[in-house]
Amino acid sequence: MAAHALLRVPQRARRGEVIEIRALVSHIMETGFRHSQYGASIARDIITNFRCTYNGTEIFRARFYPAISANPFISFTTVATESGTLRFEWTGDNDFTASESAAISVE
Repeated sequence: MAAHALLRVPQRARRGEVIEIRALVSHIMETGFRHSQYGASIARDIITNFRCTYNGTEIFRARFYPAISANPFISFTTVATESGTLRFEWTGDNDFTASESAAISVE
């Protein structure tokens, strides 16, 4: 499944400024608790981990469980310290992986 991620990262910030980062990834979630019309269990298929790095340093990590919604939305803040790249990584069941990057310029 090809994942589509939407990111909202400010393009520019002042050094020391607190910035808000938002990320959303498209993923059809299946909790593993449902059954098909024939009574067979539907296998769990969820995003289990999210990680964000700022110039290679981890700044945010989240672990998800079956109660997570489809297309999870994540919002967090960090301090703009230097220009560089924010890298977002999602992993999950059934070898699901997705990643995106966004650049930020710090003045």
